[in-house]
Amino acid sequence: MLGRFRVQTIRAISKPSTTKCNLDTYTLFLLAASKYPGCTRLAEIMEELSHDSVNRFSLRERYEPKDLFDEVKLNINLVGGTLSGDDTVVDKPHSDPKITELIGYYYSGRHHRAVKGIQLITLYYTDLSLKSVPINYRIYNKQERKTKNDYLQEMIAEVLDWGLSPKTVTTDSWYSSQKNLKFFKDKGLRFLTGVAKNRSCSVDGKNYTQVQNLEIPEVGLIVYLKNFGQVKVFRRSFKNETYRYYIMYIPEKDALLSISRADFKELHSIHWGIECYHRAIKQVCGVGKFMVRTTETIRTHFFSAIRAFTQLELMRAEELIEN
Repeated sequence: MLGRFRVQTIRAISKPSTTKCNLDTYTLFLLAASKYPGCTRLAEIMEELSHDSVNRFSLRERYEPKDLFDEVKLNINLVGGTLSGDDTVVDKPHSDPKITELIGYYYSGRHHRAVKGIQLITLYYTDLSLKSVPINYRIYNKQERKTKNDYLQEMIAEVLDWGLSPKTVTTDSWYSSQKNLKFFKDKGLRFLTGVAKNRSCSVDGKNYTQVQNLEIPEVGLIVYLKNFGQVKVFRRSFKNETYRYYIMYIPEKDALLSISRADFKELHSIHWGIECYHRAIKQVCGVGKFMVRTTETIRTHFFSAIRAFTQLELMRAEELIEN
C-alpha cells in the first residue's frame, strides 16, 4: 500500500548490503504498532531482522524534508493551494535532556505550560482538491540558535524554490510578527493569521488603538495594521473563551473589500487541518514513541512518522479509509 501513490520513488537506501531494515519497513511498523516502539519490538515482529539492523538504518539514513516533498509532490496540485504553518510539542516526560539529544522544555498549548519534549515546526499544504499533506518541517534545535519564526521563513523560501506555488499562507498568532507579515507580502502571498488582542491598528490610519477595542462587524473590518498597512480583521468567539482576532491580507488592490465572512471561515477551517495532523502523528503514527537518543536517529524516526501520516492522508483522499 505504501507504493500506491508514489510515482517518483524516494532515494535508495545507502548501504543495502549491510542492513535489512528500510524506510518502507519502518514506516509500516509505525502504522501497525505505533503504541509499541523500539528497535527490539520491530525485531520481534520481523524475525529476519535484528534490532542492530534497525539501529543501523535509523543512524545511517539521513532523510531530509526535501525527500518528503519529492515523494508527495506528484500526488498533489502544487499551484493555488493553502500553506499552513504551526508547531507542536511531542511530549517526552521521562527522557533526560542530558542523555537524549533535541529534548528540551517548550511551551505547550495543550498543557498551557512548558513541558519536556521535542518541538516540531511544520508546513502543511492543502491543494485545491483539499488533499492535505506535510511538505516541510524542522525539529527545533537550540544549537542552531534560530527562532521558530526563522524556521518558518526558511521553510517557506525552500518550498517556493522547490516548485510550490501556494496562493495563501495561514498561521496562528505566534507567527504574526511584523517581520513575518512583510515576508509573506514580499513573496506575493495572501495570508490569514491570528493576532494578539493588544495589536495596534487604526480605522482611519491615524488614531491607533488595540484591536480588542474595535467594533468589528460580522463581515469584518478593514483597518491599518501598525507598521504594515491595510488588512481586514475578523473576530471569532470560542466556547468558554474570550474573543480571538484574525487578519486577512490580499495583495491585489482594493481586494480586501471582497473578502467575506465565508472566505474567512473557509480558510480558518483549512488551517484546522494542521491541528488534526498534530494529533494523528502522535496518536496513530507513533512520532513520540521512540527509544533512541542521538539527533540522527531521532530525525530518521520523525521523518518516518511524518511519512506514515502522508500515506494515511493520501489513502483518505482516495476514499480507501474514512478519516
